[in-house]
Amino acid sequence: MQKNTNSVTICATRTGCGKSQTTRKVVETLKAKGLKVASIRHPMPYGDLVAQKVQRFAELADLEKHKCTIEEMEEYEPHIRMGSVIYAGVDYEAIVREAEKEADVIVWDGGNNDVPFYVSDKMVNIVVVDPHRPGHELAYHPGETNVHNADVVVINKIDSADFESIQEVRENVRSINPNAIIIDGASPLTVDNPNLITGARVLVVEDGPTLTHGEMTYGAGVVAAEKYGAAELIDPRDEAVGTIADTFDKYPEIGILLPAMGYGDQQIKDLEDTINNVDCDVVVIATPIDLRRIITINKPAVQVGYELQEIGRPTIADVLKDF
Repeated sequence: MQKNTNSVTICATRTGCGKSQTTRKVVETLKAKGLKVASIRHPMPYGDLVAQKVQRFAELADLEKHKCTIEEMEEYEPHIRMGSVIYAGVDYEAIVREAEKEADVIVWDGGNNDVPFYVSDKMVNIVVVDPHRPGHELAYHPGETNVHNADVVVINKIDSADFESIQEVRENVRSINPNAIIIDGASPLTVDNPNLITGARVLVVEDGPTLTHGEMTYGAGVVAAEKYGAAELIDPRDEAVGTIADTFDKYPEIGILLPAMGYGDQQIKDLEDTINNVDCDVVVIATPIDLRRIITINKPAVQVGYELQEIGRPTIADVLKDF
């Protein structure tokens, strides 16, 4: 990386820890300081890899231009909506050279729980851990490696985790990286029409990777359903079709939640058909994008949002004060 370009990396110990919202907080913080920021996303190489050498996303139309899967849209669209630029692709030498042309700071938006691809002269490594899965920060690779290498560890979701789990995670982090700065973080939920949930029979659609290889048995959609008094969570498994039914067969531990899988047009159609087959009052969409933009849902639906909120000090702004 060029010597005049600094970097911040954001990784996690497991997928679903809240890395993406932490990345958005970092980008907002740096832009508020008047810095030019470009994010680079860990690769999600599906389809024509030659065509995906260098991808730049600055407008929603770029998602269609690059034939993005739902998983890719979930990562890129929030950056676009906040007026930020994010790069992806498969040639990470070429990608960083393009990003350096328009940025003072490169933000590495790490996928799943992988390690950063870049180094720079001034660099801050931020790692997000999840007290809903205590112990995972020591039990999975390369998540544990990320904790070892962290300058800053964000213990996210403390607003919805129990005290014992929070302390277990804090002690585990301290046991392998006593010098890391620890930020306590919450993930307060927003729902665009919460009154629809109250007393309703709801189908909860959660982020796909979080439920599958992230091994979470619930997510923001379940928390929102419970918070706003849903009468019942509806099981979609008997109504699942095609590749969505295959996903339930492969990951039976998902239970009654519907993972928002969308790797290609057929799977997106299978997701749409599954949702529309389910007899429920309301669909609770807890994916990082509003699925109503890309599929037609034949019943009322609400969108759950979540952003990082630091609790006390230090904050993200504190650890980035020298940038």
